[in-house]
Amino acid sequence: MADDIDVAATRDVAATTIADPAPLGLAGFALTTFVLSMFNAGLVGKAGEPVVLGLALAYGGGAQFLAGMWEFRKGNTFGATAFSSYGAFWISFWVFVAFFAKGVPETAVGLYLIGWGIFTFYMWIASFRTTTAVMLVFLLLWITFILLGIGAAEASTSISKFGGWVGLATALAAWYASFAGVTNFTFGREVVPVRPLRHA
Repeated sequence: MADDIDVAATRDVAATTIADPAPLGLAGFALTTFVLSMFNAGLVGKAGEPVVLGLALAYGGGAQFLAGMWEFRKGNTFGATAFSSYGAFWISFWVFVAFFAKGVPETAVGLYLIGWGIFTFYMWIASFRTTTAVMLVFLLLWITFILLGIGAAEASTSISKFGGWVGLATALAAWYASFAGVTNFTFGREVVPVRPLRHA
């Protein structure tokens, strides 16, 4: 009985002392989205696009997926679902571009992106009880996915480029939220505001 109590106490301590994985997940998402969006917006030549693949696999994919697993450990359903899903998105993006992209119709790519837009839309609704910073990330990401999906399906370069610009705004918003999480923790107080929405 005493052993059971000790084990339970150890688990409680571990649950309360685990670091917040959200800044890591947001940072991995932000950097990978930023680099890809630079190409989507037409600000960098297409020849350099393979540089995105390493980020998609290791940082946007791997690090973000791990952040999602740690959110499960913290009992945060929203964070676990978001980071695990978008980590998987970046890994699937890497697999698609590296092995299967040639010969795939643009309409299929559009369907893939719009599907992620649908998921992002309901995550945006769920984010109404998080913070303004996080809610803005999901709003911009939803718009990005829809624009890129329509741009791909319609083979419209202008719509895809617009999606790239919104993607850059999404990356900046995610970086801000990550910066706030790290900075507020290290300073031990709110230095970078995120404006909680839990009572909205």
